[in-house]
This record gives sequence, C-alpha cells and structure tokens, in this order.
Amino acid sequence: MPTVALEKKNTRTALFAFLGALAMLGLGYAAVPLYQLFCQVTGFGGTTQRATDAEADGAAARAAGQQISIRFDANTASDMPWTFKPVQVTDTIAIGQRELAFYTARNDSNVPITGTATFNVEPEQTGAYFSKIQCFCFTEQTLQPGEEIRMPVLYFVDPAILDDENARGVEQITLSYTFHKAIEQTAANKGEKPAS
Repeated sequence: MPTVALEKKNTRTALFAFLGALAMLGLGYAAVPLYQLFCQVTGFGGTTQRATDAEADGAAARAAGQQISIRFDANTASDMPWTFKPVQVTDTIAIGQRELAFYTARNDSNVPITGTATFNVEPEQTGAYFSKIQCFCFTEQTLQPGEEIRMPVLYFVDPAILDDENARGVEQITLSYTFHKAIEQTAANKGEKPAS
C-alpha cells in the first residue's frame, strides 16, 4: 500500500506544480495590462490622465494665465512600417486651457497595417497632471497602403501641477507616442490566432 500512497502524493504534487506554472503564465500575460491600468489610474511612470470636457472647463478657471511648453515626440516600433510625426514639435500653452495638437501617420508598406499607440509623459512627475480628453491612442488605427492621416490630441495641463512642489518648476512637458503593430496584426503576420 505505501506505493499507492506515494503515487497519489506524487500525482497531487505534479498537479499543484502544473497549476502553479499555469497561474504564473496567466499572471505573465496579465501583467502588462494590469501595470498599464495601474499607471493610468495613478499617473505612475509619466502616464497621462484621461479627462472629460467638464474637467477641462473647471481646470481653465483655476490656472490664472500660467503657461508651460509642450514638446511632441513620435516614434515607431522597429517592425512598424509607418512614418509618424507631430505636425508641430513644440507649443506654449496656458495651463488649464484645452489645446489641440496633431500628429500624422503614413503607411509606407504595400499592405494594410493596424497600429496602436502607447504614450508617456516626461518628466514623470507631470504625468498625473497631463490630461487627454480625446486621443488617437484610445483606439487602434488602420491605414491602407500609402494612406496618410492626421490624428488629433485634445488635452490640457491640470492647474494642480502648480501646487505640487515636485512638478511646479517644470518648464517643458514632453508628450511621447510610440506606434506598434496591433496584437491581432502581429499574430496574423506570424500565422497565429489572436488571443481572445
């Protein structure tokens, strides 16, 4: 009988090890979206905030004419055959006032490409005060071969930045985007099924 008990114990141990490995794999896939959600909620790592028109209206009233420079940066992943750039590289804006910036993207390949943009703000401590009302980064963008589009970003800098001793002395904020192929596009190119 000890052999049967030992086999059951080994089977149970193997099952727990397999379930543990499966859980770790699941956490590995969930880590990126969970980290992105954490950054968006807290502004950690220079992640911008998403705002409404009403929040922008309230912010404009609190700023009292203070200004700040915004620098716009554009990048593409190495496997992304797009030309992507800001229409205007820098702008000086009134803190709390809604502003509109534009980026252009062109598909330089001979096939349709779907891309998604990740974004960041530098210096890091300003991310919690940079609020986007409308942005091309909220949805995937599909461009046909040779197609070029102009994409808007409606944003404001929250006047609360003036109350933060770590951020109020910042003279320029950099809004940076990087376009990547969408996950579904990457999977299709490799002949894989996209994850559901």
